[in-house]
Amino acid sequence: MTMRVAALGAGRMGRGIAHAFAYAGHEVWLIDAKPREPKAAKQLEADARREIEASLATLAELGVFDAALIPAMLARVHFADREEAPAVLAQVDVLFEGVPEVLAAKQEAFAFACQHLRPEALLASTTSTMLSTELAGLVTHPQRFLNAHWLNPAYLIPLVEVSPHPGTDPAATQRLCDLLTAICKKPVLCQAAPGYIVPRLQALVMNEAARMVEQGVATPEDIDRAVRYGFGPRFASMGVVEFIDFGGLDILYYASHYLAKALDDPRHAPPAIIDRYMAEGRAGLRAGRGFFDWSQVDAPSYRREVMQRQLALLRQLDLVPAPGKRTGA
Repeated sequence: MTMRVAALGAGRMGRGIAHAFAYAGHEVWLIDAKPREPKAAKQLEADARREIEASLATLAELGVFDAALIPAMLARVHFADREEAPAVLAQVDVLFEGVPEVLAAKQEAFAFACQHLRPEALLASTTSTMLSTELAGLVTHPQRFLNAHWLNPAYLIPLVEVSPHPGTDPAATQRLCDLLTAICKKPVLCQAAPGYIVPRLQALVMNEAARMVEQGVATPEDIDRAVRYGFGPRFASMGVVEFIDFGGLDILYYASHYLAKALDDPRHAPPAIIDRYMAEGRAGLRAGRGFFDWSQVDAPSYRREVMQRQLALLRQLDLVPAPGKRTGA
């Protein structure tokens, strides 16, 4: 059974979500709950359609799909202003809230939506700054509520970070993950914690890059070059935690303690879990256990698989040179 999907808020996130579902073959509604004059509502709809069409056209130009499919995709996107919204809300199975990141705006949006949503309809906030535990009290039937953090551009980046609160019905979480998977997204679960997973990781990386520029360690150009040709391909073909186990926890352990001392900065020291795992002999792949259990894994075959992953990515980036090939003088 096809689920009826809507996005509350016709801004960039709502448009990206509408694009993603329409591209995947779903009918989807963009709902604007803000009171507007009819002319302004029509202008917002026109702007939203233009942006979605432009995004689709760019993908088609880049060879992702045949541009002849664009009209059918656009026809799956429907728009509802505040007057039309109650009837649409009463019919949807899943509503993604994407109004501005202001608590008052969230409160107003949830109050409006919950007047009309059926009790069994899923309600997911796309907020990147407010926790599901903080927002759950603003909705009726909180067991159907959770956060679903899409990464921009929502129609392109596969990941969606799904963050339920303690009162979320596990079946609701599963329904949402199944829906996202069905449109080729990659949902991951995380607790209600500031920064989710990706923003928390990338904030550390971006701040450290800025700090290295500030300290004169390297130029912005060379830092970005290091990321594009070293850091990026490594962690695109392997997960961060997998990489720790692959290389060995001891490498991270000694490197982190060295950096903390050499830079006289405790933020580089490893967390307690690394010290504990080292004391327990959980050094990663070669020890048979680290963050993951490697005891039943054939290590040579696994290492070969990792190389295949890395080579596939490097080939895609045209970074695997032919033997004997030279560039420059």
